[in-house]
Formats: sequence, C-alpha cells, structure tokens
Amino acid sequence: MPEPVESEQPVAENTRRIEASVVTDFSDRMSYGGYLDLSTLLSAQRPISRPEHHDELLFIVQHQTTELWLKLVLHELETACELLRDDQLAPALKCIARVKHIQKTLTEQWSVLATLTPTEYAQFRGVLGNASGFQSYQYRAVEFMLGNKDKRMLSIFDDDPGAKELLVTALEAPSVYDEFLRYLHRRGYAIPETVLDRDVTQPYRMDDGLVDVFAGVYADPAEHWGVYETCEELVDIEDNFQMWRFRHLQVVTRTIGHKTGTGGSTGVDFLRRALDLTFFPELYAVRTRIGG
Repeated sequence: MPEPVESEQPVAENTRRIEASVVTDFSDRMSYGGYLDLSTLLSAQRPISRPEHHDELLFIVQHQTTELWLKLVLHELETACELLRDDQLAPALKCIARVKHIQKTLTEQWSVLATLTPTEYAQFRGVLGNASGFQSYQYRAVEFMLGNKDKRMLSIFDDDPGAKELLVTALEAPSVYDEFLRYLHRRGYAIPETVLDRDVTQPYRMDDGLVDVFAGVYADPAEHWGVYETCEELVDIEDNFQMWRFRHLQVVTRTIGHKTGTGGSTGVDFLRRALDLTFFPELYAVRTRIGG
C-alpha cells in the first residue's frame, strides 16, 4: 500500500503555512487595497441618522452596490453599441450576456434589503429627505440606452451638470435596439424606413412592418442564427429588467406599504405602472405569429 504523500501546505492547528513567495511588503508595490482604492470606497458609507441606526448601513450599501453594477451595465451597453455599429455581432452579444448576469445579481440582492422590516426602516427613513432611487441618473441612462427615452427626466438633474450631460448623451444616441436594427438593415433585412429614420430621442414605438421581419427570422432560425440568437438575448434583457422592477415593487410594498415615496411619487402604484413599459415590443409581438 503506498505511503500517504504529505501535503505541500499542511494545515496545523487550523492554520496554514504562508509560502515564502507570497508578497507581504507593499511599501513600493501595488496592493489590493491600493488598486481598488478601498480607502475611498469604504469611507463612502456615511449614515446620517442620529443616533446612528444599525440598519442604515444596509440601506446605503444596497444602493451604492446597485450604482456600481449600473456603471458596469452602462459600460457594457456602450461597447455593445459600438460593436454593432462596426458590424461585430458576436462580441456585442458577449457584452449583452454580461449585462444579463449583472441583472440577475441586481435582482437577487433585493432579498438582502427585504430583511429590513417596516419598523426598522421607519426609524431612519426620515433622514432621507427627498432622496429617492427615482433620481438615479445611471438607472435612467440604462433605460435610455435600452430605448425608454423620456426628455422630461432631464430637468431632475439640472443641479448636477455631470449627470445631465451623461443623460443627454444617452438620450441623443441610438439605443442598443436602434443599433441592432441598423445592423440588420446593412445586412439586407427589410427594416422599415420609419424605424431607421425615427427620432432616437423619442420613446420607441412598435412597428408592424418590423414584426414581419422578425417573423421571417423565427420561421427559419438556422438560416438567421446570429440574428435569431440576438433577438432572444434582447428578450432575456427585457425579462430580467422586468424581474428587477417587480422585485423592487415587492420589496417597497413589504417595507412601506402604500406610503408616498420619499421622492414624492405615489410609491407602490407608481412603481407598478413601470411594469407596462417595454423596450423591444416587436420581439414580443412576433410570438403571437409563431406557429399560428
């Protein structure tokens, strides 16, 4: 019977040996904390309730991490648009796939905020004043990049020139869907001129002629595989977005009921109406045609 081989890193007394090659002197090297600027990042959580309420840190971290993920979503969507403009569909799909995973993380983290009970939240909600997630300019920019344009939102950011500039850029640029449809036009698909020439600063509206185009794609997926796959990826994006909206609605409902939102909205009723918004209407309308 072979002798047991001693582990190269034996664990003794519930500790492990630190290898000699592990770098421990960062006096002149880049460290983990330095690279991530953790001193800045971890000092950005500043509860303002007095005395400080235990659960306010949860509330801040939840929303700050959401903003970090939204920053990455914007980064990926911007790149996807650039790639589509350059007729590089496959790498654009990689960006879209990453957005889908980020969306799932954003939706799942609502369960953490849901541990905040109505009683706990009521004890520090007053310090928020009129601060509200409705005022998230990155969230609004994501909506714009997916096609839900609304010029009225710009005035909310009159006192924040940087945020307003980002939103104006997103408002005036073609959405991901616009870029996809222009890509299809360049590939010979009969995209209606009304779609190609539309004012991209306006909310997207469904075009029946475009439903006809997608009906042809779905009738023969093998012939149009890349386009077919992209259509389904975009549907995934919208499904995930709706799941995020729904979880938001449910968490708000269980936390404040039907109270008015801190930003002045009707709260739950206002959030519920967002579920009727759509990004890619033709990709849902075509499903009625399939197999009919």
